[in-house]
Amino acid sequence: MSNMHNSFQDRVAMITGAASGIGKAVAIKMAEQGCQLCLVDLNRELLTELEKQLSPQTKIMIFCGDVTEPTFIQTVVEQIGKQFGRLDFALNNAGITSAAKGIADIELAEWQRVMDVNINSLYYCMHYQIPLMQQLNGGAIVNMSSMLGLIGTKNRAAYVTSKHAVTGMTKAVALDYADQNIRVNSVHPGYIETPLIAHIDHEALITKHPVGRLGTAEEVAALVNFLFSDEAKFITGSQYVIDGGYSIQ
Repeated sequence: MSNMHNSFQDRVAMITGAASGIGKAVAIKMAEQGCQLCLVDLNRELLTELEKQLSPQTKIMIFCGDVTEPTFIQTVVEQIGKQFGRLDFALNNAGITSAAKGIADIELAEWQRVMDVNINSLYYCMHYQIPLMQQLNGGAIVNMSSMLGLIGTKNRAAYVTSKHAVTGMTKAVALDYADQNIRVNSVHPGYIETPLIAHIDHEALITKHPVGRLGTAEEVAALVNFLFSDEAKFITGSQYVIDGGYSIQ
């Protein structure tokens, strides 16, 4: 573990959707390893709670705002540059689900909102993150997709479309910057015990996973941590599925 620890000491990570669930678990894990953090979320109260929870040794910037606003993302990355002078890691994790409807019943505003949060925000993030990474000879980006970024399911056309787009975008961007030491990978969780699925019947969800349980945010955080680490230096443009066997059935 010492090698992995060294690859985070005094490095800087930007995490969107950082205040709860997977984003929070990644923030906690990286802070424990000496990483400095820029945490972005819509929920100021939860962001502030998380900041208090992290080690006092961790340098932290928090930004409350909407990832679908390009000027907000631009400002965040500019402030990282001013405060830290570098950006080593980015977890583009903010996302929303869509209502269970066939495509004929999805209203235009709902469709556009899912695309704005789940895919357009990743364009804004990487558009501004990558130039800051280039100043320091590289970095690593993880884009949060879903197992539904690789397979289909009924009545989730907006969500499935947006997450497939994340998968494709990740491959394309990985090729664009592979020769500049910027690695870009996507992570594809199954159903994870987070606030995002609090409204769904957990017993029904569990039966869909061959391992017989839901995943935890900490398990996904461990995978993200690995992909950021120096141990993953030869990995780019890949899709990492962490879904308890859901998508192989």
